[in-house]
Amino acid sequence: MPSNTPLLHDQGPPYPYPAALIFGVPGAGKGTQGEILTKVPGFFHLSSGVIFRKLDPKSEEGRIVRDYSARGELAPDEITIRIFLNWLEAQRDAEKFRPRDQLLVLDGIPRSIGQCEMLEPYIDVKALIHFVCRNEEIMIKRIRRRAAMENRVDDASESVTRRRFEVYHRETSPILEYYPDEIIHNVEADRIPAEVCHDCLGFLAPIVKEHFPRKLA
Repeated sequence: MPSNTPLLHDQGPPYPYPAALIFGVPGAGKGTQGEILTKVPGFFHLSSGVIFRKLDPKSEEGRIVRDYSARGELAPDEITIRIFLNWLEAQRDAEKFRPRDQLLVLDGIPRSIGQCEMLEPYIDVKALIHFVCRNEEIMIKRIRRRAAMENRVDDASESVTRRRFEVYHRETSPILEYYPDEIIHNVEADRIPAEVCHDCLGFLAPIVKEHFPRKLA
């Protein structure tokens, strides 16, 4: 981890936090499943996309992230991790994230091997839920529909969306080779959300039971 990456705490947090990654191409439904899981006791969902969209667009970080996103590219690793860690610790300070009681569920981060390496001191990845999509054209149509419904400017351009898929395959998908096979679980994403959630809980519930036994009391 670069020494110039600021953290809000140097000694307090019980690093590394047990975590699960929701992983897959853009539009695979990562955010939908994360939002469902965060309503289940024992889980805390954090999305890099949500964090980035809440940045002050006039701030330096907000401007940098917006510029990269507008091109369909990844923001620099160091900036991404700094924003993420500071946001995460703010959630802990506000007692929205309770690391002794909740499994951290991440989507949209890490997005590169470099980010995986930088996050190692802070998160202990117990599972990677890989959303498998057989037809990426369906995912692209889903993103365009979402852009119209939710007024997401960064998803409005088809050329930018296709660029995001190219970046995913070049920079993000190698993460599947970074983590051990035994923690990677494939889930078919081209189904209704309830079916996808059922499979996700099948992999994640045992982790919560093992690491957070107090949730059973």
